[in-house]
Amino acid sequence: MPTILVVDDDPDIRQLVAELLRLSSYEAATAASGVEAIERLAGRSDGELPSLVLLDVQMPELDGWETLRTIRSRPELQDLPVILCTVKSSATDTALGWTLGCDGYVVKPFAIADLIAEVEVVLNAGGPQQRAARRAEALRAIRESTT
Repeated sequence: MPTILVVDDDPDIRQLVAELLRLSSYEAATAASGVEAIERLAGRSDGELPSLVLLDVQMPELDGWETLRTIRSRPELQDLPVILCTVKSSATDTALGWTLGCDGYVVKPFAIADLIAEVEVVLNAGGPQQRAARRAEALRAIRESTT
């Protein structure tokens, strides 16, 4: 059963998303900040990382953009799938997320079915090369929609 790390500073959202994932046959772990998420991920000396990280963008201390940058900069974490789950919905924000290396982007408020569908798409997308191709396609679509 895939484990998903839910990172959000809002305890209600964090717990709601974790419960939705559990009801959809996933295991869920949580972190209240980007700092806590990085500490938990880096502390996995047993090599057992979560299958996916659902990451909020607007958080104090270390926001989702910087958390994603940190994940992508660490060799042991760089291939870890990350979905940004945020209220930031502008083309500029979305493009930034894909440029920084997210593997999926869900805008809050979201429909439960949309969130679970995005999780499934990313988990079934294949390896790093396939996810990189999805990022390139997302950026191309954003560019086309803004020109």
